[in-house]
This record gives sequence, structure tokens and C-alpha cells, in this order.
Amino acid sequence: MNIFEYSRIIIIGNNGSGKSFLAKELSAITGLPIVHLDVEFWGPNWEQPTKEKWIMKQNELISKEKWIIDGNHTGTMELRFKSADLIIFLDINRLICLFGVFRRYGKKRSDMPQHLEERFDFEFFKFLKGLWTFNKTRKCTIMELHEKYLHKPFLTLRSRGEINNLLNQLREI
Repeated sequence: MNIFEYSRIIIIGNNGSGKSFLAKELSAITGLPIVHLDVEFWGPNWEQPTKEKWIMKQNELISKEKWIIDGNHTGTMELRFKSADLIIFLDINRLICLFGVFRRYGKKRSDMPQHLEERFDFEFFKFLKGLWTFNKTRKCTIMELHEKYLHKPFLTLRSRGEINNLLNQLREI
């Protein structure tokens, strides 16, 4: 697979799977601009946009000629599937994802709005529940979309090692 043939890439997967890490690395390698969905989604005090505003924002983002978009936001994922040249699915073991979430907890990250502070509260536990139940919920949506858009290149990476191998191969090109 020649990643340089693609100008619209989405990266999807469980919380803590490495979506943002991979997006940043691919952006550095390919020169494609990066969009972190969480930065676009969350307002002050963790406010969420209305569904209509979020769909409008998604349409604005995908209308651009080139991008790498990382993040799930399952309710609008099909919009990105339709526009993407390549879908990269990080199907990483949930224990590895859980470790990733706790390793990054409390650190400022470029893939989250800078005006927000992570909180160890009920919403965080809902987030962890979403991580733990990913295979029974959001993964099903991803696979249904994959079946619907079989003509779209779909790359599944199942481990941190596979992610690093891909990046190393791309750096050598």
C-alpha cells in the first residue's frame, strides 16, 4: 500500500488505541493536514454542539481537498467514510487501550482542546465503559460501514507493533 496515493484518510479505533499518535506521525510523513475531531467537537466546559451544528462542521471538514481525520464520533462516521480515500482501523486489544488512556491521563494533548481539563468523574467512567464495550458497540458500526463501502481501501492494524512497522516502512520511502 502506498499511503502517498491518498489525500483523505480517516483513522478510527477504540479510545486509547493510538489514533492521534498515528495521525500525527502520518501527517509528518505525508504532509497532509491533520484534524483531531475532539478539538473540533468539544466546547468550553465540555459542551457539545447540537447534532445539526456537528454535521455542518463535519461537512465543512470533509469538503477540503486533503486531510487526515482522527476520531470516531460514531454518529457522523459515515460522512467521513464516504469522503475518505483510505480508512485505517486500529483494532487494538482493549487492555492496551486502557493502559494508553491511563498513561496519558492528566497530560495536555494536542488532540484535545487546550481549554479543557480532564476530570476523574462520572463522564470519565462512561468513557472507560465505552472503551471496555467497544467490540460490542462501536466496532460493529465500523464493520457495518466497512461492508457498506467495500470499495474503499480499509487497513486494519491490530497492535502497536503493526503501527510502528507501518510508520517505519513509510519513513523509508
